[in-house]
Amino acid sequence: MENIKVAIWGFGAMGSGMARMLLKKKGVEIVGVCDRNKARVNKSMFEVLDVEKGDKPEVIITPDIDNIINERPDLALVATDSFTEKAFPKLKLLLENKINIISTAEEMAYPQAKNPKLTKELDEIAKENGVSVLGTGINPGLIMDLLVVCLTGCMTDVEHIEAERVNSLSPFGSAVMEEQGVGVTVEEFEKGVKDGTLAGHVGFDESIKMIGDAIGWKVEKFEQQMKPIVTNVDRKAPYGFAKAGNVAGVNMTGQGYVDGEVKIDMKHPQQIEPEMEGTHTGDYIRIKGTPEVNMAIKPEVEGGLGTIAMCVNMIPHVINAPAGLKTMIDLPVPRAIMGDMRKLIRK
Repeated sequence: MENIKVAIWGFGAMGSGMARMLLKKKGVEIVGVCDRNKARVNKSMFEVLDVEKGDKPEVIITPDIDNIINERPDLALVATDSFTEKAFPKLKLLLENKINIISTAEEMAYPQAKNPKLTKELDEIAKENGVSVLGTGINPGLIMDLLVVCLTGCMTDVEHIEAERVNSLSPFGSAVMEEQGVGVTVEEFEKGVKDGTLAGHVGFDESIKMIGDAIGWKVEKFEQQMKPIVTNVDRKAPYGFAKAGNVAGVNMTGQGYVDGEVKIDMKHPQQIEPEMEGTHTGDYIRIKGTPEVNMAIKPEVEGGLGTIAMCVNMIPHVINAPAGLKTMIDLPVPRAIMGDMRKLIRK
């Protein structure tokens, strides 16, 4: 059986990290990389990653997605956008060329939450072309939604759900830094929140609706709040910098209402280099009901590596899936793939 052929669209922190992981896996090969960053275009993928090529075929990074499509990959990892509407033209193009997709766009983890029309259109295009598309990552995708859903499986009754993720933004790329307002002044942050140019964490709406649909709660209202996390010391991450007095991250909170009550609570303070001011990361899920469930992971599941791994580890499940748009509650549970990835392919 031939290797699974994978293309990568977007070669920033996430895309390049996926490439590093794929190069260590059995039964899979990278057949193309598309990226428009001038510092990477027309260079060898191996040179950009600073890894030995060995006996692997050369991969030259191209700005032209048609070059990648011509390689006829089985699946494309798309790491370019956070929002379904912005990602849509890229996803549509790949699906129409009969290429399965895993997207890092946070809204794509459960696009029906905000974009039911585009969700329906993507589902129809995927089905027409016999392929599947999934949005996933560490969050949304696992920690504050799928893991919550899994933990309710041991309960006879659920009364209230609280998911909290205290995490570091340091591993993420420049796009995430901009979305969180890392490095801006407090005044600029507040202006960005007011005019909608600052996104903060993207995914609360998606996580809450995914949980609700999974367990049979109809979420009739969603709310979220954003507050700046101001640093007292200079903080520097690979893709972001915040000087003392400016914004190092954002404290996000969100609520899902069921039958007029808050049934799902989300708490998500995230910032670059949190340990510099004594903040310790961690993931926490607290579910009231019968029996009560309390989970704590300390420190946090590292966000950058977690997103990379989720996307790579879901490759066989997306290829195997019936055609259409899928979410994490539609597919087998994610797991590390330590053997030959080809052995998991059923099609």
